[in-house]
Formats: sequence, C-alpha cells, structure tokens
Amino acid sequence: MNGRKSLDYLYGLQTFGMKLGLNNIRTLHTRLGCPSDQYRTVLIAGTNGKGSTASTLAEILRQGGVRTGLYTSPHLHCFTERIRLDGIPVEFDTLEPLIDELRQIGSDLPLTFFEFTTVLALEIFRRNRVEVAILEVGMGGCLDATNVVSPSLCVVTPIAFDHQAYLGATLEAIAGEKAGIMRNGVPVVISKQQPEALTALCRAAEKCGAEPVVAGDDFTYLSDDERMDYRGLDCSLDNLRPALAGAHQQANMAVALAASEILRRQGVTLQDANLADGIASVFWPGRLEWSGSDPKVLLDGAHNGDSARALAEYLADSGYCRVHWLVGMKKDKSILDIMQPLLGLAVTLYCVEPPIEEALPVSELVRIASEAGVLSIVSCASVEEGVTAARNACSADEIVLAAGSLFLVAAVRELLEREKPTFAF
Repeated sequence: MNGRKSLDYLYGLQTFGMKLGLNNIRTLHTRLGCPSDQYRTVLIAGTNGKGSTASTLAEILRQGGVRTGLYTSPHLHCFTERIRLDGIPVEFDTLEPLIDELRQIGSDLPLTFFEFTTVLALEIFRRNRVEVAILEVGMGGCLDATNVVSPSLCVVTPIAFDHQAYLGATLEAIAGEKAGIMRNGVPVVISKQQPEALTALCRAAEKCGAEPVVAGDDFTYLSDDERMDYRGLDCSLDNLRPALAGAHQQANMAVALAASEILRRQGVTLQDANLADGIASVFWPGRLEWSGSDPKVLLDGAHNGDSARALAEYLADSGYCRVHWLVGMKKDKSILDIMQPLLGLAVTLYCVEPPIEEALPVSELVRIASEAGVLSIVSCASVEEGVTAARNACSADEIVLAAGSLFLVAAVRELLEREKPTFAF
C-alpha cells in the first residue's frame, strides 16, 4: 500500500462516523498485545486547553530527557502531526507499513478513523520505546477510544459547552462524561472549573476512588503579561517565562506543571529546571499565534463560547480593540456563543467557509451576524479572498484576526507560510 492509498484508507474510515464505545478498539488493542501496557500513559480530557496542556507536559518531559510520545487531534496541516516522538511528528514512511499491518489485523472490525488512529499511535509508541505517552482525549471521556489505556495520571482541563448532542445539555452532564477517564487510585489533576463542573468532577473522583489534585487548592500560580510564579505540590518556581500567550494558557501551563510534579512523584526523573525550560520553550501552533507585521495577523482556534471569551480578553488586555475578523465555522457549533464575545472588537467581519465538508455556509453566517447587529460584513468566496480583503482594509492601529475554527486557522496559516521568503545559501 503506497502513502496516498494509506491515507485514503484512514480517511475513508470517517464514513463510519463517530461511535461511542470501546469494544472494537479493545479487541484490536488486545490482538496487538496491549501496547499501552509497556509505558506510562497520561490521559488529558476536557473541552478547552487539552492540546496546549498536553504539548506543554510533553515539552517538560522532553527537556528532562524522557522519551515521550504525544497524541493529539486534529492536525493542522499533516496527518503525522497527530503522533509525535520527542516533539517531532513521526515520518509517514514509518506509519505506512504499520497502517497496512493494523488494517489486516483488524480487517473484521468496523473501526472508526479515531479508533484506528489511536491504536496506531499506541503501537508506534511501543515500537519506539517511549517512557511516557500523553494522549489527548477526543470528544468525550468514558467511551472515548483513548480510554482503552490504563493511565498512570489523568488530567481534566476546563469544561465548557460543546458537542451537547453527544455529551449532555448541562456542564454537570458534560463533566460527568469527561470524568470517565478517572481510575481508582490514580491521581487526576483538575484545572480551574466553573462551579457545577468542578462539583461533578470532584463527585466522580470520590465515587471511583481517584485522587484529585485541584487548581486553586493544591497548586496555584500568579502571573502578569510576561511571567508567572508557580506554587505547586512539592516545589515553588518563580519568574517563569511562558512561551504561550494569554492568561488562559498560563492556567493550562500551571496544570501541566502540577502533572509533571505527580509524574516526578511516580518516579519519572525531572528537575525543577526542566519544568521551567518546558514552560519557556513549548510551541503550539494556531493558538494565539502571531504572523506578519504589516498588518499583524493573529491566528486562534477558538471554536466555542468559552474559548472565544478567552480570546476577547487577550485582545483587550493586549490593547487590540479594532480587529478585522476573518471568520468561518463548522455548522454544528453554537455560532452566536462564539461571535458575541468578539463582536465589540470587530471593525468588519469577513465571512468564509473553512475547507471542510461540515462548514457553515457563508450565507448562513452572514444572516446570523446581521441579526446580531453587525453592520459591516463582507462575504468572501474563498479563504484567500477573505485574507486579502481583511489585510487591505487594515489601518495602522488595526489587526487581522482569523478565528472560529481550527480548520480555518490551518488554511490561513498555509497561505501565510507560502508568503514567507526562502533563502538560498
């Protein structure tokens, strides 16, 4: 099977849609000899900040010389971004024969794309002898494919409204589903949460015998624009220089620091300097990522109400009160919840369709924005047309914002990357 056919096979599994359940993945995982039993695993569930927290923890471990696997989703540009070894995406030449092998072993199982990809990552991690694998949970928790592992540590990032059709209509219900990753006797780091979500998570931890470590109670941090001080379980770290921008990202990094302290208690060799260096060097593209200078372009994957509010707070705190907003979303999102926090900053909306089948049509986005009272709206036939229009309209004190979907951010990022000059030496 060549590379293109391998990817076509993987993406073809998306026709099976989304199945909540572990029977098929448990069967394939068992047939492979349970690869995840060969290394320590960390499960990271939640609604917002999962990828940032996972990448920060992975970078801390890398700084400590710990052989680390990182599994996240979705990817921005290339499938291999989902599976990383010591911070580097695995090469597709490595994946290709394994995809064919797993396809044959699981030929009788109606595996979904996410189930197959999860087992693929777990087996890659075994074959490359990782010491710790960090797995970003998908949409849910209890019945998510990643929950096939027996974790040494669990993490729950902020819970917000998203995927209510699958996870429940209340924060309490969503938190209960995310809490399905918890295990008896296994520590679980719980980030700062809205009260009803925190209550549900702590209740779930008590019920299953997990050991909660709660932000604000067991660890804290203080921050300003460029530095943060961390007061943790066993250590205090001052004057940390976080590489990720935004107050919400500093909260995510504090959670990653607490997680690394627990791993250290479990025997993973990490020095305080590794924690500090990990915070200072982590990179997670498409989240408050700046590009260009004339005008500045801010890329952010905000795709629900809470992440949009965090983005709006960052813009206001940074003094950017006039933005030309390139916006595109998936049709299953709560469109107004995403739009409302940012409308007061938007000079003009440039409505586009992200390059995905489930994109909200431009006409529908324009209608919703108009009914919300937006006066300046531009309909764009393509992402490229929208980027050009927004940049051309910017004055000296304004910026371009691309937000509403990670798929939109990926498309804009690819456009901007192609503009960068190349140099011959």
